[in-house]
Parts: sequence; C-alpha cells; structure tokens
Amino acid sequence: MDPLTALRDYTIRNHLDKISRVGDDFHFGKEYTFPATIETAYRSKHVKSTHYTLETLHHFITNQHLKHSEYVQNASANRIPPVTLPDRKALQDYLTGKISSSDSIDFTMIVIPTAAEADAGDKIDQTADEDDLITNPIKWIKTMERPLKDREQILCCKNRDFYSFLTAATRRDEERQRQDALQRKDNLVAKSRIERGGEELGLGLDGGQKAKLHLKGSKIGEGVPIILVPSAFSTLITIYNVKEFLEDGVFIPTDVKVNQMKGVKPDCVTVQKKFSRDRVVTAYEVRDKPSTLKSEDWDRVVAVFVLGKEWQFKDWPYKDHVEIFNKVLGFYLRFEDDSVESAKHVKQWNVKIISISKNKRHQDRAAALEVWDRLEEFMRSRSR
Repeated sequence: MDPLTALRDYTIRNHLDKISRVGDDFHFGKEYTFPATIETAYRSKHVKSTHYTLETLHHFITNQHLKHSEYVQNASANRIPPVTLPDRKALQDYLTGKISSSDSIDFTMIVIPTAAEADAGDKIDQTADEDDLITNPIKWIKTMERPLKDREQILCCKNRDFYSFLTAATRRDEERQRQDALQRKDNLVAKSRIERGGEELGLGLDGGQKAKLHLKGSKIGEGVPIILVPSAFSTLITIYNVKEFLEDGVFIPTDVKVNQMKGVKPDCVTVQKKFSRDRVVTAYEVRDKPSTLKSEDWDRVVAVFVLGKEWQFKDWPYKDHVEIFNKVLGFYLRFEDDSVESAKHVKQWNVKIISISKNKRHQDRAAALEVWDRLEEFMRSRSR
C-alpha cells in the first residue's frame, strides 16, 4: 500500500492516533512503515510538479481544525512544508472520505511496499486469486510492484548537476599531462640520435646524405639544431612554454607555466615533432641566451622567435637583419586580434608572422604545424 492510501485509510477509520513518528519514519501501527519525507501521489495544483510528502499530509490532517494562517505558522515552526490554501479543501475532503478521488492524485508516484507490508498477507492485492499467487511466484512479485517514477521524472535531479564531475575530470587530465611532461626524457632522445650518427636529424634525407651541421662528439645536445626564443616575458613564446606549443600543439601562457614549474627556469629545452605521421622524430634544442653560445654553436642556430625589438639581436654575430634572416628562419607569434602597430618592425624583416587565438586552443595545433613545416623545409634547403 502506498503512503497516501494508508493515511486516508487511517483517517477514515479514525485511527490517526495509531500513527507515530519514530526518527525519520512514520509507523502506521504495526502494519506499515514509510519514510517521513517520502513523496505521496497527491500533487499540488498551486506549485507545479510538486508532490506533497507524507509528513506534510500527516501534519495537515492532524491540524485540520486550525485556521489556515495558524496552520501555516505551526508548520513553519515545525519546519514542515505546508499545504497551500488552494489545495486545502480538496485534500481534506479526500483524506476524510468525502470524495473518493481527485485529479490531483498521480499514482505513478506510488512507492514500492515496505517489508512490513509484504509480510502482511491481507495487504496483498485482494483482487488476485490467492492460489494463483502461490503457484505463480512471478505473478506474486508483479502484484507487489509499484512504479516509482516515469521516464521523464527519473531524469529530474533536484539540486544536482554534472559540473563538479566535469571539473574533477579536467583536473585529473591536467595533472596527468603535467606528469607526462615532467617524465619526458627528451635529452636521452637527442643523445640517442647523435649516437646513431645524426641520421639526418629526422629530415627525411637519403641514406648517403648528411646534414651540413657540425656533429662533434657525443655530448647531449651537441650537434643538434638550435632554436632561439626571447628571454622577455612580453613575448608569447618563451623557454617556459615552447615545449607544449611545438610538441603538443597547445599554447599555454608563460605565467601559467612559471607557476607550474615553481619558477625554475631551464637553461635548455629539447623539443621534437610528435604530432606527425612521419616515423622519423626531429630533435631541436631551444635556448634563450644567445650570449652563452660559442662560435661553433651559431652554425647550429636554425630558427628564432622574434620579439620585434632591435635589442634582441645585440649579441648576434651578424651585421644586420638581412644577414640574420638569410641564415636563420624567423617566426613572430602574435594574437590574431592584436593591433598592427605591435608588428610594424617585424613586417620589415624576412619573418613569418603566425597568429593564434586568445581563447580557441584547438586552433593552436595548426599554428604549430606551420612552424614545423617551414622549419623542415628550411633545414632541407640548408642541407643541400
């Protein structure tokens, strides 16, 4: 039996005094036990899609003699949601037996019978043949079943959303990516390439060709092409975030990377082209201090990300911009909505300007691929 029917039955039989509340449950004598906050089949006409709970109906029917204003104050004092005034008369008539039904009753909300009810043999559907129920257990089980909610109501979760699950999953994914980045053994990749004789540094050259670079010794990084980046934080690409941009195709602001790395600045970063169908892996050193390069190191400098300022080239062994960008491939990374003034000097140089979005990170991959395509073409032309 559902709680609404049980409450109506006890009201009509004048047995309300046999209903007692113990903790969070209502005990209907020794017959039934229901949770106090269980929703009944009686819907409110005033509050849409709201079903009155058992404690609300019990408090209402036991205080039906009170004026509505007094009843509402009493319910509020007991922290029980009250029955609204438009619902009061019809609900009272139904519970006291003056009317047999109401269009406010939705029996799709009837709860599954409790164990106490199941033990009471006389509470099973009396219309069913008892002998048939005994010989057909499946039919007995179906007789006891009651629908809780329909397919639309089951999708309604009060005070629930999936935002917390999304943020938790995002945090785990970011932490995994950070750990993967820390565990990359990029220097070992560069060393193994040199120990194999360079293997054309992944440039796709024929077996007999050798890159025209100075491959001396086997020290990690020695002989590997060098990419220079600005040391200033005012540029988009720095030694802090160049790895994620070139390897993963994702731009991460420098200040974010500085916090992740706890302010530890690397002297050199090794990057390699990973998001490619080519089986050959290309390794490059990235540095941001030209003043520390030796004369033989400058022969390995193949590219530079420019800041757009003249002073960036003060320690370079070349006389002017024409000579610099004839020997070294230049890139200038900017946000697509930056003003034209920010690149006025760069437009006078032989530099490739690459624009990225401030917010659309899925577009970073295309920008990184453009850098790799131009860099590999430049290396092939230099090795001839």
